[in-house]
Amino acid sequence: MDDDDTEPAIDAWTLVGLGGLLVACVVGGLVIGWFADNHWDSSPVGILIGLGIGVVVGVVGSCVQIASYLRG
Repeated sequence: MDDDDTEPAIDAWTLVGLGGLLVACVVGGLVIGWFADNHWDSSPVGILIGLGIGVVVGVVGSCVQIASYLRG
């Protein structure tokens, strides 16, 4: 009998992709903040804001990807 209601499994490559997404967002936020600090001479405000934005974007992106697997 065909069972079409199987949920997609989260495999190792998906988890590596999620980790890569988080790292890319955090590092990207830090780099953008560092450039902003150098441009406006506002150290460490830009780095902290960039880090915060990077973490938020990374978590939201991960939640969206995980939710797509949970919806099936």
